[in-house]
Amino acid sequence: MLDYPTLKIIWWLLIGVLLVGFAIMDGHDMGVGTLLPFVGKSDIERRAVINTVGPHWDGNQVWFITGGGAIFAAWPIVYATAFSGFYWAMLAVLWALFFRPVGFDYRSKVQDARWRSTWDWGLFVGGAVPPLIFGVAFGNLLQGVPFRFDDYMVSTYTGTFWQLLNPFALLAGVVSSAMITMHGGVYLAHRTEGAIQRRAIRGGLVAAAVMVVAFLAAGLWLRVGGIEGYVISSRIDPASLSDPLAKTVVRDAGAWWANYSRQPLLWSLPMLGVGGALLAMGLLSAARTGWAFVASSLAIVGVIGTAGAAMFPFVMPSSSMPNASLTVWDSVSSHLTLGLMFWATLIFMPLIVFYTSWAYRVMRGKVTVEQIQANEHNAY
Repeated sequence: MLDYPTLKIIWWLLIGVLLVGFAIMDGHDMGVGTLLPFVGKSDIERRAVINTVGPHWDGNQVWFITGGGAIFAAWPIVYATAFSGFYWAMLAVLWALFFRPVGFDYRSKVQDARWRSTWDWGLFVGGAVPPLIFGVAFGNLLQGVPFRFDDYMVSTYTGTFWQLLNPFALLAGVVSSAMITMHGGVYLAHRTEGAIQRRAIRGGLVAAAVMVVAFLAAGLWLRVGGIEGYVISSRIDPASLSDPLAKTVVRDAGAWWANYSRQPLLWSLPMLGVGGALLAMGLLSAARTGWAFVASSLAIVGVIGTAGAAMFPFVMPSSSMPNASLTVWDSVSSHLTLGLMFWATLIFMPLIVFYTSWAYRVMRGKVTVEQIQANEHNAY
């Protein structure tokens, strides 16, 4: 079996892969939902939009469920503390996600314009709200979350829900929302044609431009805006058992840039985030939608990777009690648990990727208004 420190690093990387997979696979579904009321000007056009993601959206939820399960199993203290501090935010995500299954299933059951319009906006909420809240959560992680542990390792959130909605966190939410909307616009442009495709391209271009500007603004804010990062100032044993309080943490204005100074190659991540979005814009304008989807996916890798590389080894810093900050080294499950999960992942992850690839290959091609009209009872 792999040694304990190596498994800790591997699971940090694997959870990052799951987050990226969720953003790419379920993200384009959410992006399509966000654009739905704006790119579909009639009922039949909106049905065409919905049918681009209708056969796949529930399968893509596997990434979301697997990511949550992996955090629960690999980082149980992080899972418990996050759901305590972000309780209402997580509930808002779940409430928004409720609109998706019922929206896809019920929207076309009744021939009534108001009924269908209501579910269209429900699908918009289900697509727009989760990325926004996830971005706000990342913005708060970069600033530190107000929580502390008592002598029995029971965590207490010392802030309020409204503290989460601070200006920097909202800017991070804009980055996330625009990124997912861009990705959905690119996917929709690839799967449609005619007027719907033209509107999707415009939506994707606007979202990509907003993402680039907001991403650069967030980086500048972190650099010169007075947001302090976190540094472990004491010795830490990577092979030790989980004990978040067995270290000393200090705050420093340049801490989130330290990893980039030590490893200049990491600068490729923010460059990938910006460059991937700009490349997606150019490819979208040229109607090279397949390659634009690849570029958009790379932009997602760059944006999420930028935050992860900046924070490493921190996972959930504490602004109330810095020494209680949760890191890759001291908030994980046992050696045996991480080892068993690692081998299970090696078996099942390729199966998920293979099945997903097969499903998209089988149901590839354009979705047109004419197809929906010809298959009235088989389409969403």
